[in-house]
Amino acid sequence: MAIEESKYIWKNGELVPWAEATTHVLTHSLHYGSGVFEGIRCYYNEETGKSYIFRLKDHMDRLVRSAKVAGIPLELTSEELCEAAVELVRANELPSCYLRPLTYYGYGNMGVNPAGCPVDTIIAAWPWGAYLGPEALEKGIKMGVSSWRQRSINAIPPSMKSSASYMNSILAKQEAISHGYDEAVMLNEAGKVCEGTGENLFIVRNGILSTPPLSDGLLEGVTRDTVINLAVDMDIPVIEESLTRSDLYVADEMFLTGTAAELTPVASLDERPIGGRGPITKQIQDRLFDVVAGKVEEYADWLTEI
Repeated sequence: MAIEESKYIWKNGELVPWAEATTHVLTHSLHYGSGVFEGIRCYYNEETGKSYIFRLKDHMDRLVRSAKVAGIPLELTSEELCEAAVELVRANELPSCYLRPLTYYGYGNMGVNPAGCPVDTIIAAWPWGAYLGPEALEKGIKMGVSSWRQRSINAIPPSMKSSASYMNSILAKQEAISHGYDEAVMLNEAGKVCEGTGENLFIVRNGILSTPPLSDGLLEGVTRDTVINLAVDMDIPVIEESLTRSDLYVADEMFLTGTAAELTPVASLDERPIGGRGPITKQIQDRLFDVVAGKVEEYADWLTEI
């Protein structure tokens, strides 16, 4: 999906014109994937005319944690990053947008050891619609189980949302598309269900919502946590449990969650029909979209008004 340019990108404390936010081709992270990042959304409420960044502090807290796990000496605090994000959205005059914070080793030295390279941090923001397409939010997507396993929990920690982690996802995504699917399910090394290429995964069976536990090697998704909290508040039973491939085949409903994907139903897996947006999926999806638009007062703490 092509990027629609906005006016500015925030870089190392300054608003830089979009076309001037560049880096050298010998930047360390370009060669070794030595960066950590986030994906955040800002939503617009047409009824009130107000815009809200959803769970901004939680995302920036995770960026700081990712940098710590990666050993990147990030000097900015979560609070400073939040302030920068708000400044950027306002400067770009974007009622709704996707934000991409990235902290990475810049140009300085070459070699696996990043010592001596500066640490750069940017935040970009641009308009971005539904990641898997607007129709997918209603009709669902076609998925296939990938032959590529998710990276080992002791190889690249899933608690770190790193650039390097996503080479694994790229391989699985490309394979899925080549097979006629929209997205891939990735298993971990033990053969248990892990996640999508950029999303967490939930199934519904007999009225119970299930999702793999973090110990199975998946990213601690902010939207995943949101859905779990919403389900509990809606009196929908939810459990974290290891899932097998066949558990997905016999699910009554299945959906993906993530900042980019939001809450996307699954219509089929490996050519086996699942049905798309079932009643529980729709119930949670409707609630989620009301919450991010500031329509549910009890979740106001999750919103940063622009």
